[in-house]
Amino acid sequence: MTDARDVPSPCINVCRIDRQTGWCEGCFRTVPEITRWPVASDAERRAILKALPGRQAPKPRWKFW
Repeated sequence: MTDARDVPSPCINVCRIDRQTGWCEGCFRTVPEITRWPVASDAERRAILKALPGRQAPKPRWKFW
């Protein structure tokens, strides 16, 4: 059986939750996903990681002119 610790955390230590999306600005996880991570099974962690690429849409930038 695979140890859940084999799936590394996507955390990059930029821990701010975007109020519009509810996602961490660093790892793109939700607060429930972040708090579940330490006890999540290998399968749960892989499911969370699989959802992240679709959350990384570029944010609009302010234009100053």
